[in-house]
Amino acid sequence: MKKYLPSLGFFLLLLFLWETAVRFLGIKEYILPAPTQILQSLGETSALLWEHSIQTISETLLGFILAIGVAIILAMLMGVFPLFKRSLYPLIVVSQTIPIMAVAPLLIIWFGYNLLPKVMVVALVCFFPITVSLVEGLEAVDTDMVKLLLAMGASPWQVFKKVRLPGALPSFFAGLKIAATYSIMGAIIGEWLGASKGLGVFMIRSMNSFLTARVFAAIVVISFLSLAFFALIIVLARVVMPWQQHNS
Repeated sequence: MKKYLPSLGFFLLLLFLWETAVRFLGIKEYILPAPTQILQSLGETSALLWEHSIQTISETLLGFILAIGVAIILAMLMGVFPLFKRSLYPLIVVSQTIPIMAVAPLLIIWFGYNLLPKVMVVALVCFFPITVSLVEGLEAVDTDMVKLLLAMGASPWQVFKKVRLPGALPSFFAGLKIAATYSIMGAIIGEWLGASKGLGVFMIRSMNSFLTARVFAAIVVISFLSLAFFALIIVLARVVMPWQQHNS
């Protein structure tokens, strides 16, 4: 806990300077609200923010689970079949050069304004870091250990279960951490382009009404949710990989 004290102190200093600058310079609330005004807005709109947050969390969880499932299947196929990797891996990399803001409107056109397009946007955002991390992890295992097990008569499945999968788990969870920080953002992007509920909708309505404090309140909630997802992945990693915690 002590290692986070410098960051916390610096953050509190920034908030103090922000509050002082807004008050001293007389900046209008619709341009830049003070931290205390944002905190007040959080309290006033807590019920509404909670209602919109539930929608965004649902989209995020479904999209995240979908991304994990597809990433695991493709990563394992690429790890087992080199030809499959040579054929598919470059396409996965090239797909990341297409801005998600360009793809999301197409998903809205194809699938409408229901839950599915938002889930697919989240999955597209999270898919790449999970897949790449898992593929790299499967390839970075101890080759000497693999050769030893094969020489002892182990089957490919036993090699995968005993060596390749445990060796790839750290990379897999590293990819999950990256994807977790992007997941809420993916849901917000989907909501911006067409939705009736969600934090993205809340932000747009607040922005159109020049309620800037509410926009910042939504940003605070989004940041909190992203950190919560990140922390959840860390806890899950410690449960699945207790030896990593022991070694550290």
